[in-house]
Amino acid sequence: MALQSAALAESEAAVDTPEAGTASAGPARIWLRILRAPLTLTGVVITLVFLVLAIIGPWISPYDPSAVSDAASASPSLSHLLGTTQNGQDILSQMLYGARASMLVGIGAAVVTTVLSVLVGVTAGYIGGLGDEALSLLANVFLVLPSLPLTIILAAYLPHSGSLGIILVISVTGWAWGARVLRAQTLSLRKRDFVEAARATGEKTWRIILKDILPNQIAVIAASFLGTVTGAILTQASLAFLGLTDVTQWSWGTILYWAQVSSALLTGAWWWFVPAGLAIALLGTALSLVNFGIDEFINPRLRQAGIGTKKAQRAQVARRRTKRVRDRGAVVPRPAGAPFTADSTDVILDVRNLKVDYVNGDSRTPAVNDVSFTLRRGEVLGIAGESGSGKSTLAYAITRLHKPPAEISQGEIVYTKADGDTVDVLAMGDDELRGFRWEELSIVFQSAMHALNPIMRIGEQIEDVIIAHRPRMAVRERAARVVELLGIVGIPADRASSYPHELSGGMRQRAMIAVGLALDPEIIVMDEPTTALDVVIQRQIIEKIMELKDRLGFSVVFITHDLSLLIELSDTIAVMYGGKIVEQAAAEDFYQRPQHPYSRGLLASFPTLGGPKRELTGIVGSPPDLRRLPAGCAFAPRCPLAFDACESQVPRLYQVQGPGGSTSQAACLLHADGAADPNELATGEMR
Repeated sequence: MALQSAALAESEAAVDTPEAGTASAGPARIWLRILRAPLTLTGVVITLVFLVLAIIGPWISPYDPSAVSDAASASPSLSHLLGTTQNGQDILSQMLYGARASMLVGIGAAVVTTVLSVLVGVTAGYIGGLGDEALSLLANVFLVLPSLPLTIILAAYLPHSGSLGIILVISVTGWAWGARVLRAQTLSLRKRDFVEAARATGEKTWRIILKDILPNQIAVIAASFLGTVTGAILTQASLAFLGLTDVTQWSWGTILYWAQVSSALLTGAWWWFVPAGLAIALLGTALSLVNFGIDEFINPRLRQAGIGTKKAQRAQVARRRTKRVRDRGAVVPRPAGAPFTADSTDVILDVRNLKVDYVNGDSRTPAVNDVSFTLRRGEVLGIAGESGSGKSTLAYAITRLHKPPAEISQGEIVYTKADGDTVDVLAMGDDELRGFRWEELSIVFQSAMHALNPIMRIGEQIEDVIIAHRPRMAVRERAARVVELLGIVGIPADRASSYPHELSGGMRQRAMIAVGLALDPEIIVMDEPTTALDVVIQRQIIEKIMELKDRLGFSVVFITHDLSLLIELSDTIAVMYGGKIVEQAAAEDFYQRPQHPYSRGLLASFPTLGGPKRELTGIVGSPPDLRRLPAGCAFAPRCPLAFDACESQVPRLYQVQGPGGSTSQAACLLHADGAADPNELATGEMR
């Protein structure tokens, strides 16, 4: 046993311990690693050279770019390094003066265009509704307009406005594409679990946009900005080449214009047009290389591409070794005398006749239909059922995180405070609800990799919850609280600087639990927190949840499709089918004497690791379509014990008396007015 524990600890350490210098490396080291990439470094150097020349070019210019001399059409020489024009004007001086004008137009147009794109795109994508439709319509109008003819027409009306006029023309005609891309990205991000988690913690809208939405789009914004710089320089050069700008203002495009007017190509004066064309091409290439580097910097996964593959391979080997070292073991129902059992008289959450519909025009689909249950202080209420039974919808309704088209059409959710006062969660306003979430009730979302913000460190995400609710807490106190929370869930303090992808699946889930515990809530709703984790990590998470519950005394609503987990950790189990609770009982009673045929089918589909072998039966058929539920019992088409009344009568929850005075509830007509002996149902064979 000691060897087994030692091997397990070694395996877990191999999985959870980061490579040296990954998360702990500061921004300076990260930038140095980025700049060590030859292509990125080349792009940065070239771009900086052009920026410096744009700033100091007129000061270091050897000649006045418009000054005429006797050296007409002279090829490059020591006196004129890039040659001269037909009028003897120095081309190097024109290039240096032109760098400032071209870079000013490029960067100025990129700034204005990007700001417009971000404002319109992110606002439209996040607010939705009529605002989204109006802003999207505006962007679509500009997208369908032919940009080149529109640019030429607008430039023709502003021939003497200089660089400012060109910047405005390019911005007006170029912002719509970026806005459309950012809107699409925002529509995707606003549905991600980490944004939902930020909303649940009570963060304000502007803070969610600035800290959760925009940082995840920096790569897109940077690509749009750098692409616009290149496009603006090309557009300005094209307009100048066509003579639609002030040709007396020197830019790279103006140089090409005079070269074309003077037939430089026909006369063989290649030095007249090659430098300007080469400068535009070189700067565009450099900006593209810089863009690749920024994308790598923003995306932590790409940042560690060199070492990430080897690390992932070692972690995978370690997890496989861990699976071989320790198996999950047999399912054992949680004994009635477990530590910190629920107070049978102290109800903390009372859900009454709750109904949640998905509304589509005139049709309403009931995802949660007349659900009632109570949760007591210190109790673990397990909710089980197949996919589509309404479990997650119920979780979102309890926490008021449901979104259209979901709509709570009836019911009450009554929360009892520690002082005995009660409040209806459904009647809370936005400000009151923001204070209620996480202070009194928090949620741990399924799939921690998606619920955690991928570009924020773990410590920052925990601290965000504290800042949103306790903004006056000192920085040192917040940092200490983050370390304390990580210690509570068993994560070393130095992992606060790690990104989510640098943690194992178990560590990520424990980090989500730390976020849920940040403000010491009375209730934690856990929506399938062990999904996609292997059995060893599942065991660790369940043990940690039970340890924390016994130590801190909070109540838990644990939602999963894995009945074996619920039997081990729950005080009470509720089984959902077709949007309704069809059975509710103490965990031990449920395991020993399931009263609903659906519950028996679920239990019969799990293999046993102890006792005599038996054939797995499962449940025939598929869950019902909530849009077209049967007229009677929703489970009747799949039920092996169904009779005629089941096809026409919807069963209510009947009280079922068990041995020793235990009581459970089952929504089955077999329990109506003594229609069947409960003991026969509990011990009978499924047909």
